[in-house]
Amino acid sequence: MKSSLIRYPTMHSQWFLEQDSANEGSFHSLKNILYSGKSEYQKIEVIVTGSYGKTLVLDGKVQSTEADEFIYHESFVHPAMVALEKPVSVLIAGGGEGATAREIIRYPSIRQIDIVDLDQKVIEIAKSYLSEWHQGTFMDEKVKVYYNDARAFIEKSQKDYDLIFADLPEPFEESPALKLYTIEFYRAVHNALNDRGIFVTQATAATVNNYKTFIAIASTLKRVFPIVCPYTVNVPSFHAPWGFVLASKAEDPTLTDVQTIAGRIAHFRERLKFYDEYLHRSLFCLPKYLREALEKETTIITDSSPVSFY
Repeated sequence: MKSSLIRYPTMHSQWFLEQDSANEGSFHSLKNILYSGKSEYQKIEVIVTGSYGKTLVLDGKVQSTEADEFIYHESFVHPAMVALEKPVSVLIAGGGEGATAREIIRYPSIRQIDIVDLDQKVIEIAKSYLSEWHQGTFMDEKVKVYYNDARAFIEKSQKDYDLIFADLPEPFEESPALKLYTIEFYRAVHNALNDRGIFVTQATAATVNNYKTFIAIASTLKRVFPIVCPYTVNVPSFHAPWGFVLASKAEDPTLTDVQTIAGRIAHFRERLKFYDEYLHRSLFCLPKYLREALEKETTIITDSSPVSFY
């Protein structure tokens, strides 16, 4: 999808247009452009919008905003983290802003966070412009960054991780992320996890008119993992309920009790702004149209038959 800046002289302003599909898009008032450039893989922009503040945009698509990134990242990370007692090792595929690692490193038992991102330029830009996101996490001795293809890294990994998070762009044609949503990739993830391992992937929008990719991802993961729990959260800057899928070898996060969750997040030096023990179970309460679609879905995403969100 392409983005553009639109000038309305009579309004004395600039606007950033994000085109979500052939039928939908959204306008954001544009206050400033902090960075605009291209890497080997994509166009990278850091802009300041009127409603959401500093914003990371990749190939014209809003990835994360200063105002509400905590909703996405807390929802992405903590439902899985609290399901395990004293997790030690974590792999993040993508996550170039550093905010996913920021949330993981809150847990004192963590000894190793491997970040694998194909695009070194994104991390360099994040270090320079997105300090509110990473909060110095890249400098922590527990964090190691690898500039590599996440699938190749996982397939060759000799480690047994407690958790793997896939914080990736949506799949679309000609995207490097396209084959990071297939059953072949999910089998490699399964092999890279230890016996209690948990995998979480962002899983695109789950709106009433655009949820097919979300349920296809969940359906595919059900062929690999015994416990699969799709969930959603409303991220205001995405203008949609956003989907995640948690897949586990042993622990069912929907059964994690309130007391356990409260105990595992109570020691955080800085309080969470969105997620807590009371929100946890509600994340997994999907609306009826999604529950019915998930029950009927039989799609298996493969390397030879990938899905494109757009």
